[in-house]
Amino acid sequence: MQISEAESRVITVLWERGSATAEEVIGVLKDQSDWQDATVKTLLNRLLNKGAIAAEAEGRRYRYRPLLKQSDWVLEESRGLLDRWFDGRLAPLVAHFNAHGELSRNDIDELRKLIEELDHGK
Repeated sequence: MQISEAESRVITVLWERGSATAEEVIGVLKDQSDWQDATVKTLLNRLLNKGAIAAEAEGRRYRYRPLLKQSDWVLEESRGLLDRWFDGRLAPLVAHFNAHGELSRNDIDELRKLIEELDHGK
């Protein structure tokens, strides 16, 4: 499922809250963007049409909840990035960040720990 950057900001609010009305989403995003109310409602409708979220009537308004799991979306986006830029391989991605000084000592320690866990079958 293709979700735009703008749509991802809207569905992130729903992932964080579990569910929300359009007004609640607008309230969260008004501090993060200069979007008009209609923009957020359009993005909610796009997500609804894509099947990424569901809506239930609550009086005269709707409460939206995510159907798409955040972990599934992150995995799909990550795979797409690796496929497009690094021929589906993770090591060249890490090497790229290292070559540009983007890996902190903490990142390297975490990677080392992860590799040890993988080597020990965890």
